[in-house]
Amino acid sequence: MWVCQSRKHRREMRRGEEEAEIDRLPIDLLAHILSLINCFKDLAQASGVCRKWKQAVKQSLARRERLSFAGWKMDDESTTRLVLYAYNLKELDIPRSRWGCQITDIGLYQISSAKCVSNLTSISLWGMTGITDKGVVQLISCTTSLQHLNIGGTFITDDSLFAIADSCPNLKTIVLWSCRHVTGSGLLILVNKCQKLKSIDVWGTRVPLDCFIGLLAISPALQIKPKELQLNIERVSMVPV
Repeated sequence: MWVCQSRKHRREMRRGEEEAEIDRLPIDLLAHILSLINCFKDLAQASGVCRKWKQAVKQSLARRERLSFAGWKMDDESTTRLVLYAYNLKELDIPRSRWGCQITDIGLYQISSAKCVSNLTSISLWGMTGITDKGVVQLISCTTSLQHLNIGGTFITDDSLFAIADSCPNLKTIVLWSCRHVTGSGLLILVNKCQKLKSIDVWGTRVPLDCFIGLLAISPALQIKPKELQLNIERVSMVPV
């Protein structure tokens, strides 16, 4: 009986030593290791190990400069929770996925309060059919460093374009792919105010060709995509009046 108790004691001692080794791992190193994990489900599980690991997960998110939710089933609450911890975030990618990314205006309102928003240089909300001008305007009005924006496949109107024009003086590229509710008036305001704009994707919009000629009159170096549209504009421009 004494022998059994001695073996049990040694096993417990070894287990304690192993746990102590993990506990002695510096939290900064642990946070660095966790920052290499791209699976949000794994991060959530790691956060539940203990208080130290939870803090390390938070620190790992704070170090990230890019978050992409492509391929993940996310909602307003889960997305906001991660963005709020990502203090140094510069690129935010929330595209439509086959799993159904359920982001709404509520989520955009919540994300707009994150500390990182003013430092974001790139935002993608591609295919987010659950958002409207209200959410987009709220988020965009808090961005001052934005250079690249993808809001293609959404139901935004000129109201969003007006907010972008007022809040994003450093904007270089914008994707309005199949945004069928934007008009030539919104595009003219956008190009006129965003003087650093280099590229605009207007595939699938219902804007007439003469509007794009007006855009090039404002900014001759502007690249209008798709390329076929640019070629048509050039042909029309060469036709003598």
